[in-house]
Amino acid sequence: MKTLLKSSVAAILLATVVGSFPAAAQMAYPEKCKSDMAKPGDTAMQGHEMSMPEMTDYQKDSMDGMKMMNMNMMQGMMKKDPDVSFVCGMIAHHMGAISMAEVELKHGDNAEAKAAAQKIIDDQTKEVEELTSWVDKEVK
Repeated sequence: MKTLLKSSVAAILLATVVGSFPAAAQMAYPEKCKSDMAKPGDTAMQGHEMSMPEMTDYQKDSMDGMKMMNMNMMQGMMKKDPDVSFVCGMIAHHMGAISMAEVELKHGDNAEAKAAAQKIIDDQTKEVEELTSWVDKEVK
């Protein structure tokens, strides 16, 4: 029951975080990149809980994005084909960069940093779309 409650809370928090970011909400990690080694919500893939009361909102948002990136990257890297493993790992990596940039847009104050964040979102979103197309075409 405790694990079910933790999984439910984690799913709600993840949906809230992802839903608050425009680019992340439009992208999903490709199903063909996911491995059977673990499913979202499994505690083995989540690592240690890093949320601490003294963390700022931007730190919490950053950590949430990093957790999702790490989980997806580990799943992608478990693919047997090295090309698929590379592409799926890069998709997760780029989605992590997008998440970080979205945190900057949401919480940052510096115009140059925000402009860099927007450029990262634009560039990395295009790359995720291109790599996802490759996965859709090449992975059986």
